Amino acid sequence: MDAARLRRLLTEVASGTVGVDDALARLETLPYEDLDFACLDHHRALRCGLPEVIFGQGKTPEQIETIFARLAERGGNVLATRVAPEAAARVRAAFPAAEYHPLARTLSLRRTPPPAGPRFVGIVCAGTGDVPVAEEARITAELMDQPTRKIYDVGVAGLHRLLARSNDLRAAGVLVVVAGMEGALPSVVSGLVRVPVIAVPTSVGYGASFHGLAALLAMLNSCAAGVSVVNIDNGFGAGCQAALINRLYGLDAAPPGTSSAEPG
Repeated sequence: MDAARLRRLLTEVASGTVGVDDALARLETLPYEDLDFACLDHHRALRCGLPEVIFGQGKTPEQIETIFARLAERGGNVLATRVAPEAAARVRAAFPAAEYHPLARTLSLRRTPPPAGPRFVGIVCAGTGDVPVAEEARITAELMDQPTRKIYDVGVAGLHRLLARSNDLRAAGVLVVVAGMEGALPSVVSGLVRVPVIAVPTSVGYGASFHGLAALLAMLNSCAAGVSVVNIDNGFGAGCQAALINRLYGLDAAPPGTSSAEPG
C-alpha cells in the first residue's frame, strides 16, 4: 500500500464510508505477508517509494504466480524480473493484461496510467548486445512511474552516433548508461551532461572482459565526475535508482538546461 492509497483509506474511515474492521482487514499484512516460501513486503512503497518486486530467478513458476497474484490484489503495478518463458506463460494465463518482455526477461502489470512529463530517464545503450540489460532498466523505471527515452547503439566505437543524440542526453533528468566490453561509455557520457549518470556494466564481451568484470572495474575507476555504478547486468537496480532520482525533481520540473534559473 503506497502513501496515496493509505491516505484514501484513512479518509474513508474518517468519513464513515469504510468501517474500522474493514480497514483493519486491509492493513492486516503490515508489515508483511508470510506465504511460507516468501514474505511479501506490501508496505515497501510506503517506506521506500518503490514497491516490492519479484526476482524470478530460482523461483518455481507456481511460486512466481502466487506472489504475482498477491501483489496484484493490492491494485498497484506489479513487476517481476528474470522470469523464464514458462513462468511468464503461467502468470499471463491468470492475468492476460500482464506483459512479458522476453528480451529483458521481465513480466509487468500496469495498473496506473503510463508516466508523462518533461523530465525523463534516459536509457543509453552501447551496443545491441547490451539491449536486454538496458530494457530491464527501462521497464523498471517506467513501472516506477517515470517517463523514459531510449538512446540505443551509441557505443564509443562510433562516437559520432552518441554526439548525434546530444540533445536527448542533455534533456534527460538522469541517465542510465549500459555498456559491456571495456565499459568506457559512461565516462564519455558524463563528460557531456550535467545530470547524474548511473553506469551498468554488462557481461557482453570477449574473454578478457571476464564476463563484465573489466567493464565494472573501468566504470568504478571513471575519471568523470557524477558517475555511480551498479552490479554487472543489474538493469533493475539502475532503473530503481534512476526512478528515485528523477522523482525527487517531480514530473513537472523543467528538464536540465531549460530553466532560466540555471547557469549558462
